Amino acid sequence: MNNHEIDYKIYGDDMQFVEVELDPNETVVAEAGGLMMMEDGIHMETIFGDGGSSSGGLMGKLFSAGKRMLTGESLFMTTFTNKGQGKKHVSFASPYPGKIIPMDLSTLGGKVICQKDAFLAAAKGVTIGVEFQRKIGAGFFGGEGFIMQKLEGDGMAFVHAGGTIIKKDLLPGQVLRIDTGCLVAMTKDVNYDIEFVKGIKTALFGGEGLFFATLRGPGSVWIQSLPFSRLASRVFAAMPQGGGTKDEGSIAGGLFNLLDGK
Repeated sequence: MNNHEIDYKIYGDDMQFVEVELDPNETVVAEAGGLMMMEDGIHMETIFGDGGSSSGGLMGKLFSAGKRMLTGESLFMTTFTNKGQGKKHVSFASPYPGKIIPMDLSTLGGKVICQKDAFLAAAKGVTIGVEFQRKIGAGFFGGEGFIMQKLEGDGMAFVHAGGTIIKKDLLPGQVLRIDTGCLVAMTKDVNYDIEFVKGIKTALFGGEGLFFATLRGPGSVWIQSLPFSRLASRVFAAMPQGGGTKDEGSIAGGLFNLLDGK
């Protein structure tokens, strides 16, 4: 194996975190801001690029960093290495309610394609790059964007998603249509395209958007019940407009606004 062999344990239900166990000199790579806690003896270092192989020199690192910019991520990632004696632990938390999905890339064909903000952490040696959709329709109308992340290697990687997560194993030629925002990840052999919702009334008044993802097997697909974009839009819609006061939706709140001249 080219990747560090790390052990892990996932804690929690809806607000999960993953605890990674590192032997001496083992390293895990994570997105900036994902750290929850770490034990003494773990050395934290900021690296330039995607945390994969260091071959290719400066130009290779610049290229990998530039690709990460396309996904909206930072130019830098953080490594956590056990520099102490014995086993040490470092933990990473999911940024919003949902689940953390452990993925052993050695059993998934060495490559998984996921949403551009789904990656949480991985064993050192896993390459975190970008995956361009081959079809322009998927790019412009994919909901989560033209560019997705790809995780390559033969080690462990952890991705996170919102709500409840379900894995679907598609047979050759089997088709699954899902809301574009609900797609979390898929193996490399799954064919991904965007399909227009048929019927003008359904498209305009169905409340599900104009497009959905069409996934064709063979391969595995991970689906989330609550995309972060959907959660954020509901929270934003429920926020008081114009700097309203607390309890604005209650009778007392309405009376307060009346007396306040609003």
